[in-house]
Amino acid sequence: MGSFILKTDVPNKVLNIELEGSFSQEDGLRSISAYQDTIAPINTTEYDLRIDCKKLNVTAPEIVPLLEGCLALFKKDGFKKVVLTLENNAILKMQLSRLGRAVGLDNLEIISTVTT
Repeated sequence: MGSFILKTDVPNKVLNIELEGSFSQEDGLRSISAYQDTIAPINTTEYDLRIDCKKLNVTAPEIVPLLEGCLALFKKDGFKKVVLTLENNAILKMQLSRLGRAVGLDNLEIISTVTT
């Protein structure tokens, strides 16, 4: 089961999202609904979107279209920058990079961290 936490940092104009686990279709739809509720009161074009994916598992093939839809949503909402932080996971990094290119999310930055 996948979980998510959304926190708006108004003074710094950042929307922080933490993702964890493996998302099902239902988890993904719940996270999108929560995301839409969270961004409703803010001007997304003034905000950076920072997504912590360090505890996120590689996306199952049947969930990839939902993930691609999320990236398209981030592009449509017009964030200044979209930053995904991963934990040294080459497969997930390739998956997210490919989906970001597919939807034309030009302001996507993927950072890999290594924990010891």
